[in-house]
Amino acid sequence: MATREYSCDKCGAKNYQAGELRTTGSGLSRYLNLQNQKYATVACIECGFTELYRLDGGSRAASVLDIFTN
Repeated sequence: MATREYSCDKCGAKNYQAGELRTTGSGLSRYLNLQNQKYATVACIECGFTELYRLDGGSRAASVLDIFTN
């Protein structure tokens, strides 16, 4: 994720922590616990307000590895 100037929409603080969140979808991926949906997170350190940004794409190798490691 590119570094940019950040200002929290809730409290106006400038400090943040970036991270990543992976979730399962619906249907078969949920049944098999395949975490095929990926989001970037930006969380305000002061108040905890968190924004999610969907990351499209991803590798098939990660999905296959997720099947075997569950």
